[in-house]
Amino acid sequence: MGKTKESVRIVILGAGASGIAAATRLLEQGFRNVLLLEAESRVGGRIHSLPFADNVVDLGAQWCHGEHDNVVYNLVRNTNLTDGTRNYFKDIKNIRSNKEIVNDEEASALKRFLTNSLPKETVEYKGSVGQCLAENYCREADKLDDPKLAQEILECFKRSQSSLVGSDNLNEVSGRTHLEYKPCNGDQLIHWHDKGFYRFLQLLMKADPENINDLGVLGERLLLNKKIKKINWEPSVEEIKVHTTDEETFLADYVVCTLSLGVLKYCHKDLFHPPLPCFKLQAIEGLKLGTVNKIYLEFLSLPDSFIGFYSLWLEEDLQELRQSKRFWLEGISGCHRVLNQPRILQIWIGGEHGRYMETLQETEILEALLWLFQKFLTFDIPHPQRIVRTQWHSNTNFRGSYSFRTTFADQLATGPWDLEKPLSGLDGNPKLLFSGEATSRNHYSTVHGAIEAGWREANRLNELYLD
Repeated sequence: MGKTKESVRIVILGAGASGIAAATRLLEQGFRNVLLLEAESRVGGRIHSLPFADNVVDLGAQWCHGEHDNVVYNLVRNTNLTDGTRNYFKDIKNIRSNKEIVNDEEASALKRFLTNSLPKETVEYKGSVGQCLAENYCREADKLDDPKLAQEILECFKRSQSSLVGSDNLNEVSGRTHLEYKPCNGDQLIHWHDKGFYRFLQLLMKADPENINDLGVLGERLLLNKKIKKINWEPSVEEIKVHTTDEETFLADYVVCTLSLGVLKYCHKDLFHPPLPCFKLQAIEGLKLGTVNKIYLEFLSLPDSFIGFYSLWLEEDLQELRQSKRFWLEGISGCHRVLNQPRILQIWIGGEHGRYMETLQETEILEALLWLFQKFLTFDIPHPQRIVRTQWHSNTNFRGSYSFRTTFADQLATGPWDLEKPLSGLDGNPKLLFSGEATSRNHYSTVHGAIEAGWREANRLNELYLD
């Protein structure tokens, strides 16, 4: 007898945004034998809202990027869960390492010039984003009034842009990124009041918002602390065997893999038997999961007028910093107050410096940050009460933060479309499916891209059972 929606076995690997989206959509479509396996001791993946200070902080995804054609915003637009950032960050100052505060108008003009030096939206640039920026900057540099200040702002701008993309530097970012990634129009920094991004996942699961442990419709369909060891997906064998590190085996007719691109990079040789086909491996190798980390500092209070600052390093101070044990501070792309959390400072740090920060003790991090504040600010910052930082790269269940298109992917002529493509059995039907933000062609690196990808794979399976 053929399988039905009630009997067919579907195993989803990973209970992050994409896995939860796939599971809840499958249940809505009438599938009943759906199981999620999650390696962490919590659900959410790279959405992680942590109780801290006056309410919560988001260690992972923090913003809803855009209001139009954004599936996340579409689900919450008529609720009171979100609000726009508007001009909250307009008073963040650009401060040089000699404590000089740069005139806002002058800094804004230089940043507009740099933004206009990035690849144009409708033109394919065959090099890297960094190469395009450097060419355009050098072409106009002799016209700038203050070359030293311009260079300092250029370096700060590159750190910020790398943080937005998730790259170590802009020289590894494809110049055709803007042709594939489609931003959702509207406010790019929609925030979640005092509830955190996890509240959105509770909506998907139809969970009790007052009970953090409630899994809603997923209930017993979700198993935590189930790290995947091996996936036997022989095309000629009808069922797939999923083995976990605690020596359990789960049988499935279909598997939806939402493991992060970083995990696939590190583990695909051990995970998949038989090995993945060439086109899939090229996508895994060509795309990259970058590292962007956060540090949160909680204070008793902070000056009302202080929103945050961008650090502009004078050349002599930068050279001295690079020779010290605090060299990793160069990777900080910004420091600002948190909306709905006036007693908290949030620091962003990515790339190789962000990965190095993950190896330090919190006392070392705090000591270096207090030195940084003293170096740049004209007033004394009080000693923080608490510190919490992320370690997305060293966590073996993630190995990074979010994905981007590299120049290497250009050379391999690959992209999210190859990562997305399912693997079929002998009957030609999808058997092993792939989801997650990195498989999204136009919205990779975002939660809405992850949600769309989860729904895409659920719909793909549903189409097999429409009759």
